[in-house]
Order: sequence, then C-alpha cells, then structure tokens
Amino acid sequence: MFPLTRLIRLSLAIAMAPLLDGCVAGMAASAISMAAKSAQGTPVGNQQLQPQAREACTARAAQYGTAHVIDVVQDKVDRIIVWGTVESGTQRQSFQCNFGTHVTGFTLRPIDPQR
Repeated sequence: MFPLTRLIRLSLAIAMAPLLDGCVAGMAASAISMAAKSAQGTPVGNQQLQPQAREACTARAAQYGTAHVIDVVQDKVDRIIVWGTVESGTQRQSFQCNFGTHVTGFTLRPIDPQR
C-alpha cells in the first residue's frame, strides 16, 4: 500500500497536470518568440539620421504646400517620426512622417479652422 503522503503527492501531481500543460505550451511559445527575435538581430540605431529625416520629410510635405516642422522624435531605436504642418492657400494640414533610412510612411490630416 501507498503511504498517505505518497498518495497525496500523487493526487496533487495528477490534479496539476492540466495546469502545467498550459504552462509548458506557454513557455515553448515564449522560447520560439525569443528565438525568432534573436534571429532578426539587433536593430541598428539611426539617431544620427535625424537631420536627414527632417529634410526628407520636409521635402515630402512640400509637395502639398509650405511645410513647417514642429517636432522630430526618436520613436524607436530604428525609427524617427517627424511632425509638422503644411499650408497651401486657405487650407492647413498636419503631417506625420516615419523615417528609418528613408521615408517609410507619410500621413496628412486636415486641420479644422478655429472658430
């Protein structure tokens, strides 16, 4: 016969098996995710490209009117965001420009006139 403590341990192990199964699956998924990120390598910082980002984004915005840069921010290690406005006649718009080593995204939004 099993001693009482052994029976309790066995019962606990059987009861915890489904819980541990989820933990193991979670740990495996986490390990796979970490391996995939590691394979991508470390992103190269582009802080030194902020002047080029400002220039490239201003040129892109200038296609829509007179561009004014409001802010240049290092959003991620490898992404700079430039915010500003564009004015053409009576219309005024804001822009957001994403820059890595070149312009990777550009968005214009209308600015409602103040009342």
